[in-house]
Amino acid sequence: MFAFSLAVIWSAAGHKVFAADAIIVDHRAADITQIPQSAIEQAKATLHIAYGHTSHGSQLTTGMTGLVAFANGGGLGLALPRDIFAWNNGGSGGALDLHDTAMGGDVGYYPQWVNNTRNYLDNPAHADVNVIIWSWCGQVSAKYANGTLDSEYLTPMAQLETEYPDVKFVYMTGHVDIWDDDDNKAANQTIRDFCTANGKILYDFADIERYDPDGTYYAYVHDNCNYYDANTTQLGNWATEWQNSHTEGVDWYQCSSAHSEPLNANRKAYAAWWLWARLAGWTPSGVDPVDDVYPDSDGDAASGDSTADSGGSGGGCFFGMAGHGRGVRPKALQAF
Repeated sequence: MFAFSLAVIWSAAGHKVFAADAIIVDHRAADITQIPQSAIEQAKATLHIAYGHTSHGSQLTTGMTGLVAFANGGGLGLALPRDIFAWNNGGSGGALDLHDTAMGGDVGYYPQWVNNTRNYLDNPAHADVNVIIWSWCGQVSAKYANGTLDSEYLTPMAQLETEYPDVKFVYMTGHVDIWDDDDNKAANQTIRDFCTANGKILYDFADIERYDPDGTYYAYVHDNCNYYDANTTQLGNWATEWQNSHTEGVDWYQCSSAHSEPLNANRKAYAAWWLWARLAGWTPSGVDPVDDVYPDSDGDAASGDSTADSGGSGGGCFFGMAGHGRGVRPKALQAF
């Protein structure tokens, strides 16, 4: 079994180019029922994770906290050992070892996030840490617009990978933002393209926010799951609509979800566990990296039949928190 994925990109001449070792975790990974128990146990046995974030990034860990009781109660038909999804700082009691808010701030604060990463990893008390993951708050769009996304994020992250070869560094897209939609889409696509072309590990925060659990794609959407038409007329909220039409405790669960709805944090947690399993060596079956396509950065589909007119209002970041259409993905991009 291979311990890596092959990411597929397409050159300007239309030729396929493969970047080995890319792991892209997106909305398709938000299916907790597909992760085998053995992969979950392997992740808990081998990973020591440090996570830096502010409020938006807390959706992963608050979702992970709520998932424990949800799974214990048989939500989504899960029938796994009790507390299998437990996590804490240190991994006591057989839990996943995840140091939440391990490093101050979020990845939008440069050079602080780089310095905080080095200081954390250089501390002998953290010698066992083998995964670093940082989230954004709302800065990704501005860094793209200002031309600093490469110099203040992509290049420093790659440099850290070189300095600490025994540590897996997880890249992340920023949350969606309808009020800066063009820059937001372009920024996140830049991160995806970089990770795909260079064999990186990506947790695609933004992509998860553009799809409901039924696979419906929302081209114009905000971080609170409100979706819009192309003229920013609000059409609804995909998360509350889905929650209201499904059964709490069976199909979804209540949990804190900063700036957003519980279902969003549910799906962030499912994808987080998919990421942990992948980092521990699990390779999912049945994934065809060639057939999947991403929407272009303008929100329209790159191929296939789609009319995109979808995406709300959220809030700023803060410290202290531990008509839509179906879109299809451009020929490019990825496997997880």
